[in-house]
Amino acid sequence: MADEVTLLDFWASPFGMRVKIALAEKGVKYEYSEQDLRDKSALLLQMNPVYKKIPVLVHRGKPVIHDLSRKIWTTKGEEMEEAKKGFFECLELLEGELGEKPYFGGETLGYVDIAFLPFCCGFSTYETIGNFSIEAQCPKIIAWANRCLQKESVAKSLAEPGKVHELVLEIRKSLGFD
Repeated sequence: MADEVTLLDFWASPFGMRVKIALAEKGVKYEYSEQDLRDKSALLLQMNPVYKKIPVLVHRGKPVIHDLSRKIWTTKGEEMEEAKKGFFECLELLEGELGEKPYFGGETLGYVDIAFLPFCCGFSTYETIGNFSIEAQCPKIIAWANRCLQKESVAKSLAEPGKVHELVLEIRKSLGFD
């Protein structure tokens, strides 16, 4: 499997360290690719063209997570349909891990919740641009997000969905999608 999973990272990145821990805990073998942040590699720029940052987890030649959300608002037609499929596969996997628990770790807000919550700020934007409903396909994820947003610490820390939407529209325009 190491030939299928690659981590593009910088040795001191706390975000990359999280990924390494998660991969180790899950027993996933991977190839590590150290990145020079002052001279970004062609692979890093190809795998994360919007943010151009590490870490990037690559599975079978495709970036994970950032790619799933980014492709919804940077593609059209059949490519967007494929992006939506991948996006929902990821959400369904997370929904399976959540199960009937209030939070990913159980009864209290934990690390996985904190790591995943920032992506929820873009849900309404993805739905609008992709013309789909996350709640229709992954109701437990939306219920979880709403539960988390009831916590003051979460509500005060996350970006406003409206501002995220405006930013995405600006980026789409700069990329020639609108």
